[in-house]
Amino acid sequence: MAFLVRRFSLSPPITRSFRSEAALEALSAASSAKTVNLVLYNYPSISGAFSAVFANIYHSRLNLPCLILPFSQIAPFSVGDVIIEGLERCFLLDFVGPKGFALQLSKEKSCEVISFDHRKSVIAEIPPKEEFDGNLKFHINLEKSSAVSVYDYFSSKLSGFEHRVDDTGLFNANEQHRIERLLDYIGDRDLHKGAMPDIEAFNIGIRDWYSKLNCITNARMYEQLTEMNVVDVIAKGNSYLSARRGTAKIFLDKVGRIFKVRLGRGLYGDCLGIRADDNPDLKDELGEELCQKSAEAGLRPIGAVIYMQRKNLKMCLRSNDGRTDVSEIAKAYGGGGSQKSSSFIIRMDEYNQWLSMH
Repeated sequence: MAFLVRRFSLSPPITRSFRSEAALEALSAASSAKTVNLVLYNYPSISGAFSAVFANIYHSRLNLPCLILPFSQIAPFSVGDVIIEGLERCFLLDFVGPKGFALQLSKEKSCEVISFDHRKSVIAEIPPKEEFDGNLKFHINLEKSSAVSVYDYFSSKLSGFEHRVDDTGLFNANEQHRIERLLDYIGDRDLHKGAMPDIEAFNIGIRDWYSKLNCITNARMYEQLTEMNVVDVIAKGNSYLSARRGTAKIFLDKVGRIFKVRLGRGLYGDCLGIRADDNPDLKDELGEELCQKSAEAGLRPIGAVIYMQRKNLKMCLRSNDGRTDVSEIAKAYGGGGSQKSSSFIIRMDEYNQWLSMH
């Protein structure tokens, strides 16, 4: 496990660029109320939004004054926006902020700043050990998604107050099982593991939730997220995938569309292919269908989907038998990808040498 607590070096002041009047009004009201805890979560991010849910439950359970706001990386808060008088603690959930933001916030507001992230890219921002102290803490765990780390953090913190709360967990037993199952999938998604069952359908089904992740415009965000169920999300994703596969089959069934492709002019064997200039977004579904048709035709179990991308001809190769590695073909022509899914740009004259009408 890679777990780091670090301090940033001071950077030049960050100019104000956030323009949500509702958020700025909330900060002003929090200053008037002398709210001592501020939570900023990465928006729009499933991991960030769930982290905000856990922070909300923790502070609510202990009756701790807290303001929670979404933090857009496109139009971020500046330190000058954080005008809360008496601020003692600020959480940055699922992000570390623009360069220098966290350190500047801790310096100018004299508050503790605690950040959670799981991305390897942020490690490069961490200075030598001699430059950080206890006022600014970065929890960078490369083996857990931010949502899981934040869940563990607030669960542990809450258990330390068991004499003040009736239930020492963030959720009751039934809710906990469902939420932790969700976190398994969110963690798989964040870390790009692809190990959970039906993770592709989950990743597609979760997209519908992005419009609900702003706690300012959606007052029911916390309630909605705590009611989320893995089974429902996967079902939504599978419904979408099924519809796309149906569209792909109809597209393939049109006479004359499928042809034989001599991969590498025959060096890598033959497979079936199709031009999808009008439907490049169906490349995955078309490729999967062509894999099966190629195998049934006695060819290599590979599907080739070809389409124009801007002014270039792109070839996407798919395999699904677990043994055929299409990345070796893509790499030979300057492309790349994985064993089951790879692509590359091909010259038109070279492409013409690969074709033989089926």
